[in-house]
Amino acid sequence: MAFMEKPPAGKVLLDDTVPLTAAIEASQSLQSHTIVRRYSDFDLLNNSLQIAGLSLPLPPKKLIGNMDREFIAERQKGLQNYLNVITTNHILSNCELVKKFLDPNNYSANYTEIALQQVSMFFRSEPKWEVVEPLKDIGWRIRKKYFLMKIKNQPKERLVLSWADLGPDKYLSDKDFQCLIKLLPSCLHPYIYRVTFATANESSALLIRTFNEKGTLKDLIYKAKPKDPFLKKYCNPKKIQGLELQQIKTYGRQILEVLKFLHDKGFPYGHLHASNVMLDGDTCRLLDLENSLLGLPSFYRSYCSQFRKINTLESVDVHCFGHLLYEMTYGRPPDSVPVDSFPPAPSMAVVAVLESTLSCEACKNGMPTVSRLLQMPLFSDVLLTTSEKPQFKIPTKLKEALRIAKECIEKRLIEEQKQIHQHRRLTRAQSHHGSEEERKKRKILARKKSKRSAIENSEEHSAKYSNSNNSGSGASSPLTSPSSPTPPSTSAALGLGKDVKEGKDICVTSTSSTSTSTTSSSLASRKHGGARPALTPGCERCEPRGLAQLHPEFPKRNFEES
Repeated sequence: MAFMEKPPAGKVLLDDTVPLTAAIEASQSLQSHTIVRRYSDFDLLNNSLQIAGLSLPLPPKKLIGNMDREFIAERQKGLQNYLNVITTNHILSNCELVKKFLDPNNYSANYTEIALQQVSMFFRSEPKWEVVEPLKDIGWRIRKKYFLMKIKNQPKERLVLSWADLGPDKYLSDKDFQCLIKLLPSCLHPYIYRVTFATANESSALLIRTFNEKGTLKDLIYKAKPKDPFLKKYCNPKKIQGLELQQIKTYGRQILEVLKFLHDKGFPYGHLHASNVMLDGDTCRLLDLENSLLGLPSFYRSYCSQFRKINTLESVDVHCFGHLLYEMTYGRPPDSVPVDSFPPAPSMAVVAVLESTLSCEACKNGMPTVSRLLQMPLFSDVLLTTSEKPQFKIPTKLKEALRIAKECIEKRLIEEQKQIHQHRRLTRAQSHHGSEEERKKRKILARKKSKRSAIENSEEHSAKYSNSNNSGSGASSPLTSPSSPTPPSTSAALGLGKDVKEGKDICVTSTSSTSTSTTSSSLASRKHGGARPALTPGCERCEPRGLAQLHPEFPKRNFEES
């Protein structure tokens, strides 16, 4: 696509910060898989990730017996554990290699080549710039690429060009978006890194800044070289050491001052992390103000989306500042958020700020404001000396556009938080009901319910037949000899009367004189034509016997013992 060409209609804008999860399943249920991978694919991915310097638990190869059922089951568990380790690592889970492995349909393009094509198209109209070399993978974003530049008439000066595609939070109109991008070089602030040149089209933006050999604040913390790949620099640092207390106080105060400046201007940021803070001597300068205009998600998006009280870009900035302060203090990011307890710090004032931004209570109840952080003891006594006057004029019309875009970004964040909250509730419920203890409880309750149901049915049947027998004996009793009446037990057992004549289903309860148990039987008789012979005195059928013997008109096959 040419640099000034419009993007195709219906283009899907992906949030690359959404964490991908994967589950290894048996081959019998391949229809539920999104992707199918061989062991060789895992081996290739593992080799590609060796640059990170991490020891990843990939199951070893096996040449003989690798089709045994037990071995396959064991390898399946091992590969699942391997994926779990990768997807729970914040840096690895966001890298292009892992995204392409887990979601090849959405991450199949070569973004370096696309960026180079668009940059080349741009230089046709701006011949004074020249590309020295691409800076491969120095950043974490998949759709943001960097190139080392120079000006033809100033060959010794080095600049860095950043090209980025649009993100899912781009809500500005194309006209407002391009106007705001072109305003960035006019932004002057002692703690914002100056933009030399900026331009944009309907699908991407391109900015040029001076290249800093010392690198970013993250490079200082991890003792890394700025041109090295992101995975190599930050995944597994050789030496973990935080900054000195005075550096923490000064850098923290400078970053909070520039955040307050942007918030007062109504300019959304939300992209604070150590790699977006450039070091210029003892001064921190903020980078990548264009990210929010492009609609790119934050580096800590997956953390912010977990907590429903972090629902504004101001609170996102404060939470991200907590992550940055933790890294400056301890030389590494926190293992998990929220943080239950903090390791010993150079000062309790540092811990107080960390607790207000990263603790369980802070994540549950909400973040403090930037003004509140500036008043805390850690930063309140820091004196900043600068002669540069901040300047960033935004027209009123564009301020309104920024306000609407900011509200849309926050709305999407809130919707995502709701979805995650609902998914957590569902997962907890499924885990609870699927536990062994719950299964045993359900079995016991089912047995008790079954017993109660049986007792209630038995009592209901007894009451029904008692009423039926009473109505049958009073309605139409069979003719008998006055001298030899039908025994009550026989009449009760047969229920002779209207029900038998009409051929209805009758449930008979008979009690044997030799046993105390009660047997329920279902008697289904057909409607017989003709008169039924009356019982005569002394008839054998008057004696208590089996049902078929008591009344031969009902064949034996119609009696089913329950």
